[in-house]
This record gives sequence, C-alpha cells and structure tokens, in this order.
Amino acid sequence: MTEIPDKRERSLRLVAMDALARREHSRHELFQRLAQRFPARQEDIDETLARLEADGLLSDQRFAEAFARSRANRGQGLVRIRHELRQRGVASALAEEAIAALDVDWFALAADVLAKRFGPAHAVDMKERARQIRFLQQRGFGGDEIREALAARSSDD
Repeated sequence: MTEIPDKRERSLRLVAMDALARREHSRHELFQRLAQRFPARQEDIDETLARLEADGLLSDQRFAEAFARSRANRGQGLVRIRHELRQRGVASALAEEAIAALDVDWFALAADVLAKRFGPAHAVDMKERARQIRFLQQRGFGGDEIREALAARSSDD
C-alpha cells in the first residue's frame, strides 16, 4: 500500500473510502461525489481514485456486476440496466460483460414482472394492452421480450 503524503490527501481518501464502505461506486460516480465536496481539488481527486483502484478498493467491473445483478433482481430489463450503467460512467465493454455474466432469462423475467404488476389475466382491450406495453418499456424490456410476455399471458387462458 502506498503512503499517503499529507493530511489533506488523507481526508480525501477517507471520504472516498467511507462512500465505498456503504456500497460500490463507479469511478465516475465517486469522482462526481468528491468533486462536489472538494471542488478545488480535482487533480488530487484523480490521484486518490487512482490509488484506490491500485489498492483494489475501487473497481468499475465490480461495480457493474453488482449494479446489474441488483437491477435484474428488481425486475428491470436489459435496455434500462445498460442505460443506467452508461449514465454512471461505466465503459460499454464492462457493462456488456457484467450483463452477460448475469444468467437471466429476460423473456421469463418480463413475463414475471408483467404478471406481478397486472395479475394473471391478459389485457381485455387495446388500451389496457398499450398500458402493459408502456410499463414493460419503462422497465427496460425490448420489443421481443414484451411480445413474448404478452403472448404468454394470452395463451394461458
């Protein structure tokens, strides 16, 4: 572990480690958080984040895996998870690796989310069907997944 040169650097590192102790953060998220608290010390923030990465305390890959798993467990779809990872500054390649490692059947997840929200019966009219489609789109499911989920509900009758 590298030695920390001065008290100012130590306080910056402690704030960063405190945030990481609560939950994983991407480098981009942590940089934004520290930049708000220490606006005049952007260079120091970069150095501190580089040290945290070198020490294995900050990892975009670990963040992406935990984030993707958490969102899939909440019933969110592939499109939304990918978008939220990008918003949090995770590289596209890391986001795709994390999503690929999930082992989720997105079609089954869409059907489960739909059944949980709207019950077992299928939509009786086009207005209700459109409402269900919008719901699944907002959750981040793609067109194929939505069609399969709706088809599975209508074939259950």
